[in-house]
Amino acid sequence: MSTKTAQKTANGNGRITELKGPDKTVAITPPNLRTAHFVIRGVAPLVINAFPAKAREQMKAKQCAGSQGKKGVQRDAKDFALCYEQAKHVSVDGWLGFPASAIRSALISACRLVGFQMTRAKLSVFCVADGFDKIDGTPLVRISKGEPHYVEHAVRNESGVADIRPRPMWNPGWEAAVKIMYDGDQFSDTDVANLFHRAGMQVGIGEGRPDSKNSAGMGWGVFEIVND
Repeated sequence: MSTKTAQKTANGNGRITELKGPDKTVAITPPNLRTAHFVIRGVAPLVINAFPAKAREQMKAKQCAGSQGKKGVQRDAKDFALCYEQAKHVSVDGWLGFPASAIRSALISACRLVGFQMTRAKLSVFCVADGFDKIDGTPLVRISKGEPHYVEHAVRNESGVADIRPRPMWNPGWEAAVKIMYDGDQFSDTDVANLFHRAGMQVGIGEGRPDSKNSAGMGWGVFEIVND
């Protein structure tokens, strides 16, 4: 089709439905967006690690001060209780949750298991947020069942230095109601349910999930679907 001679045809709402050219006509249909609701239950612990506000403030202060040498720099004592609290994702309304992007990323990653193009999945599946983080506005899914408890884990920073990191952990049995919006021209209801099940059992969410970028994970963050 020659774009130079193409004509635009709009419907009564002003929406373009066809592009006409000398060779062929391409019809553009509106997106067939549908929604599916799932209740998920954790079959393993869920560990969340939000970026601490204190660390963000320290990085900002250092960058505003300009480049300085490390010699003679005094480090503040680590407040483990504060680090634990700031590792939580707390919504504007006060409830706890996890990033909606974790579900979306898990669905996209699970597409590799079934031969569906991940680049197309990025345009086809979305997780609808229940609210937003009160600190940085991260879209969140509310954890509807379960309470976190304090845990400490030995980790290695990117520099290779060992560190002790306090984080909130939910025991197996935690639950969340998740709303998925998807392109009905790409996926059927059954496709979405099966993909979501694979994402829950083979990809996971949060820290230590099976699909962790830096390791094989700890087996955390996996979940099952408990509603039809």
